[in-house]
Amino acid sequence: ERMHGGEIFVPKIPSVKMVDFAKALAPNLPQKVVGIRPGEKLHETMCPEDDSHLTLEFDDYYIIKPTINMYTEPDYTKSRLGEIGKPVKQGMAYNSLNNSHYLTVEELSKMHG
Repeated sequence: ERMHGGEIFVPKIPSVKMVDFAKALAPNLPQKVVGIRPGEKLHETMCPEDDSHLTLEFDDYYIIKPTINMYTEPDYTKSRLGEIGKPVKQGMAYNSLNNSHYLTVEELSKMHG
């Protein structure tokens, strides 16, 4: 109901440190740090900096506009629900490295039940 068509929605959500995630899921098990393995990432990028010219920020989410439009381009700065977004600064990236909200072990434990 928000979208015009073709855009990618990226919610603004908290990040999680894997060590905290493991503590929350299995608090009584010992942990062994083995380091990064081939193919693993340290951080997840949801809005890459090379797409910053296509990215708009809304209160609770970002959208990445499509690179190709077959018809006239809609005004992506206004969602179909009337929410207003604005372009991000050139070079901005949204990822777990620069996310200021990380879930704590206590928050994760509450989610896990």
